[in-house]
Amino acid sequence: MTSRTLIIRFSLCVVLCLFLGTSLSSIAADTERPNLLFFFIDDQRHTTLGCMGDPIVQTPTIDSLAERGVLFRNAFVTTSICASSRACVMTGLTERTHGYNFGKPAVAKQFTATSYPKLLRNAGYRTGFYGKFGAKYDGFDEVAPYDEFENRDRPYLRKQNDGSIRHVDELNTEGAIRFLKGDMKGKPFALQVSFSSGHAEDSDKEHHYPFIDAVKDLYTDIEFPEPRLGDPSIFYNQPEFMRESMNRDRYFWRWDTPAKYQKNMRNYYRLISGIDVMMGRVLDVLEEQGLADNTVIVYVADNGYYMGDRGFAGKWSHYEQSLRVPMIIMDPRRDAQRDVKKMTLNIDVPATLLDLAGVEVPGHYQGESLVPFLEGKCPKDWRTDFFCEHRMEHKSIPKWEGVRDQRYVYARYDGQEPVYEFLHDLKKDPDQLVNLVGNSKYAQQLSQLRKRCDELRDGYIAAQAPAE
Repeated sequence: MTSRTLIIRFSLCVVLCLFLGTSLSSIAADTERPNLLFFFIDDQRHTTLGCMGDPIVQTPTIDSLAERGVLFRNAFVTTSICASSRACVMTGLTERTHGYNFGKPAVAKQFTATSYPKLLRNAGYRTGFYGKFGAKYDGFDEVAPYDEFENRDRPYLRKQNDGSIRHVDELNTEGAIRFLKGDMKGKPFALQVSFSSGHAEDSDKEHHYPFIDAVKDLYTDIEFPEPRLGDPSIFYNQPEFMRESMNRDRYFWRWDTPAKYQKNMRNYYRLISGIDVMMGRVLDVLEEQGLADNTVIVYVADNGYYMGDRGFAGKWSHYEQSLRVPMIIMDPRRDAQRDVKKMTLNIDVPATLLDLAGVEVPGHYQGESLVPFLEGKCPKDWRTDFFCEHRMEHKSIPKWEGVRDQRYVYARYDGQEPVYEFLHDLKKDPDQLVNLVGNSKYAQQLSQLRKRCDELRDGYIAAQAPAE
């Protein structure tokens, strides 16, 4: 092609852009900006992936993303419960700032107006959402919130118009596939697929973890090891309010007998493998549609999971099993595989998605973009601690607030009278079995962490939306 031909074609492009009222920069942006595919998982322990060292679970699709992308080994949530954690991911804010948990009013309009999907749509992205919301937001062009909480009679298994019974997450998967096969209208896309799988079906104690048919034969002959922190003395070393919490109530639903434990672990792992299978279906279509080379894939869970450790079920509290989550980002445009050991948070996800799209991250967001890590860099001033909490008003879930740094975990259960505190030294006691609050050798650390907790908390309170 001659230079004269190139000049003529460029000139025609300029004329066409002017005629359509479109700038050359926006045309370039739409051809260069990546698509964004965000898989959000419910109730997944950070260890339960092959790439995180689990010797039993079968997750080849997810492991492949880690092999081609960045595996964040120390990822955490700031509040370990689905409703609040999902609000954190939508808004880029901690629970103490956005104020949402079960039983609370909706997130303030000024925060929903700057939710990551709304900003992406405003920037020209075609946006879609399939699955569990936890809290409702606008900002999506296509929404199908198939959620296990929508139908309490058969939450996971839905009767269709033709009489067939379908798993809620297979419906979510098919919705995501329809989205990918739809008319993109020349736009990049941002699609969030929020699986209910991982979460137990709490109203059905017999079939507690309903899995998809594709994984029904997995783990049939596996004998799952007992919980590593399952010694009864660990449970009885907890204060009374922890022993009588919902963590213990649900332990008797799931893990309290050897037979029940084996059945529910087998089916929980089938749920995780089912997610892997359904993700594979979505990624196959992404490839078929010619979209894979320019689509960044994000994988995160909304909170951790005890799985019988400490004599507990559920999440909600300050221990590592509750706060840590799996996190993977695979950007096919970057030829690099890395393990990142720096602390990353669920509130970093929306800032990262916006940064990837070239959209300015709102100044009030409390997370940070992880894009530097995708580029093989580590910001010099990267966080060395974070604020964590659980503020839900529930008689069986103790409220608390705390701070975790690179060595210590401090938590104060301020709903108790008197306030009950924990201090753990992760270097000497990684399993958090010893409470050091009464140890005079740690008085300085305790004082410093109390002040740091107050400082972080007060800053997040100051950032709350004014009453409407």
